[in-house]
Amino acid sequence: MLTAITNSWALLLGVAFLMLGNGLQSTVLGVRASIEGFSTEATGIVMTCYFVGYLVGSFITPKALSRVGHVRVFAALASLSSASALLHAVFIDPYAWAAMRLITGFCFAGLYIVAESWLNDSATNETRGQLLSIYMIVLYGCVALGQLMINISDPGSFTPFVLMSVVVSLALIPTALTAAQVPAFESPSPVSLRRVYGISPLGFVCAFGVGVAQAQIFGIGSIYGGELNMSPKDISLFMGAVSIGGVILQYPIGKASDAFDRRIVLIVVSLLAGVVALSLNLFSGPEATPMFLISSLLFGALCMPLYSLAIAHTNDRLDASEIVAATSALIVIGGVGAVIGPIASSFLIGEFGPNSFVYSLSLTLLMIGVFGVYRMTVRESVPIEDQGDYIGVPLESSTMVVTMTPEGEEWYEEVIAEAEAEAEAEAEQAFVQAHPELDLGDIEIAAESQTSEMLEDGPAFGDEVSDDGEEPEPKN
Repeated sequence: MLTAITNSWALLLGVAFLMLGNGLQSTVLGVRASIEGFSTEATGIVMTCYFVGYLVGSFITPKALSRVGHVRVFAALASLSSASALLHAVFIDPYAWAAMRLITGFCFAGLYIVAESWLNDSATNETRGQLLSIYMIVLYGCVALGQLMINISDPGSFTPFVLMSVVVSLALIPTALTAAQVPAFESPSPVSLRRVYGISPLGFVCAFGVGVAQAQIFGIGSIYGGELNMSPKDISLFMGAVSIGGVILQYPIGKASDAFDRRIVLIVVSLLAGVVALSLNLFSGPEATPMFLISSLLFGALCMPLYSLAIAHTNDRLDASEIVAATSALIVIGGVGAVIGPIASSFLIGEFGPNSFVYSLSLTLLMIGVFGVYRMTVRESVPIEDQGDYIGVPLESSTMVVTMTPEGEEWYEEVIAEAEAEAEAEAEQAFVQAHPELDLGDIEIAAESQTSEMLEDGPAFGDEVSDDGEEPEPKN
């Protein structure tokens, strides 16, 4: 694990800064919207726009990457996101905020794609699984820290928006100091949603439902706390507890799903998450009491692994060649659910009060469990010995996170091999046309040299460049 961190520390540091800014922004906006007198419904629309932008960005960014490269795309999106954070304080208006959240979601989708594809390229076969685990810890941990950063500034002032902009801008430093590009990039193409549902109805419904539930928490959680008359400090503790909980049971639940019938584990976890969600109403009030925070922590610990369980359960019914495409489709399905969750929850709060937030959250998760029970009556479970390994995947990630799984690793290596072969063929053909007088041996040597130049654009993260201009030596 130390080797994985050493080889990728710069990129992980950049991701950490991004998540600090993202966590702070999601909490501050809900609190500030209440201070400014925005209606619950208007605030819900503002928060939903982030997930709409995220879904759009996940489809558009790969095209930009193929044209201008990872460093430029990362720098442009981080700069745009940083500027967008500041503009929230300049234009205090729901329509302006909705536009800014749309831009922010678009930017973060692209930033995740760049970070995850770059992270995968910096990993080795031995460190790829460890790196994915570290990546998840950084994501959830820094989101929690970002939410707690609201306590060092007045949410009614300009200061938290400056902090958002600063921490997102700091993410540029590790990437701007390298000229490296990923040797090849190709985002997995997801299969049709109808095909995924036919393969695993429970995996489809679970991915969609978890997208709805988790977007409710991270999009509307601060609004829910405001409706309970919680202080900004208590709201940040509530949101931070849920985020930290997302890390605690990932490994134990994953190991249990590998050792027992995965469908039963998914059903039990979703039903427990639904019941624990209901307990939030028992302990809710204007203060985040210890019991309320414990319930929040336990809810996060049960709810967050459900997304990975949905992916693992679906993959159990697939051939190895289909896993990358199907997992990418499930990520898209979760994104669609994330668009629906915040806006539906905000309208329920506006119509029926803050308790409806918890009821809708609980109902969503209980319905996943009930649907799982139904599916057990119509289809036999996959034998335990035929189940694949559980791989923890965060909901707010790109399709490129798939390449860090064992199946994705094979797919990624094929993509690299094809890209290198294509580049070599193009270089050889171009050289033949330019130098018809050379023999075959000279042509092959020159073509290999040109191919290397086409695929390498500078030192990678952690690589050192000698003072005399020699080639960098990668760290192992």
